[in-house]
Amino acid sequence: MVHIDSLLHAGYHNPVQRPWQVERTLTKGSLMYPIFITDEADSLIPIPSMPNQNRIGVNRLEEVIAPLVQKGLRAVMLFGVPNDSVKDALATAADDPAGPVIQAIKLLKAKFPALLVSCDVCLCEYTSHGHCGHLNEDNTINNEASVRRIAEVAVNYAKAGADNVAPSDMMDGRMRAIKQGLLDAGLSHRVSLMAYSAKYASALYGPFRDAACSGAQFGDRSAYQLPPGSRGLGRRAIERDVREGADIIMVKPAMFYLDIIRDAKELAPDHPIAAYQVSGEYAMIHHAASAGVFNLKTAVLESMASLQRAGCSLILTYFTPELLEWLN
Repeated sequence: MVHIDSLLHAGYHNPVQRPWQVERTLTKGSLMYPIFITDEADSLIPIPSMPNQNRIGVNRLEEVIAPLVQKGLRAVMLFGVPNDSVKDALATAADDPAGPVIQAIKLLKAKFPALLVSCDVCLCEYTSHGHCGHLNEDNTINNEASVRRIAEVAVNYAKAGADNVAPSDMMDGRMRAIKQGLLDAGLSHRVSLMAYSAKYASALYGPFRDAACSGAQFGDRSAYQLPPGSRGLGRRAIERDVREGADIIMVKPAMFYLDIIRDAKELAPDHPIAAYQVSGEYAMIHHAASAGVFNLKTAVLESMASLQRAGCSLILTYFTPELLEWLN
């Protein structure tokens, strides 16, 4: 005899009923599009390891973004890709007023004032050694000096017009330093702070480092990004960033770390939770679909559902242009 409490099919037999069973509905406002801004102002350079993605020069930015805004794009995340000639040990070009990020902020806010412009804040794209901070003489991270510089860059992006700053370096204490810097600059009321709180030392960043030309010249980032198996460190990092003033908590990568996303939602229930579906995840889904393993649209939408089910209200994904079409 079947127990009454085991009869589930009727609750979602009719297609109209199925959305009623979903914790969150994916909308265009749930998406943030990460884009790479090159200092080659007139360029649109395809990224071989990331299908359909480009390094975009500032003079080409409007033509790329305008059609997406018309389709409902609400938010972007900017990553600078400077020429090697401006890189040095201290990342002095990171907040150059003539550099790609600050120029892109100003253009986007002038052309698309309703678009939320977020800036990744890290030094790896601008350091000659490719690490995410300043180094000691023995090539270990100088955390204190790194935090000072990262906070300075974040505040300068905010002064240029950024709506959100998002430090991805994983230095200890950078949330408090940036929040204090925004407060001192009179910007804390309008510029939000998104913490890459639980950012793991993942194999899935490979295509991004190709896109951003930001690979480390020696060693790796395992001393400051979290070990992939470390749930406890992820939880502690989330709790710390909440205490230090983060407005949004992010987990990165996304699909291999659904348990950490759920932890973030439980530890910070009153904060928006973001997940970054990183370059390797994007490339895997694309290549598998190209090989006939599954339908691209079906797989992408399922991946979005998994992130929302885990607790996300914001998803950073390179599939944003396709999703803007599909969500129509």
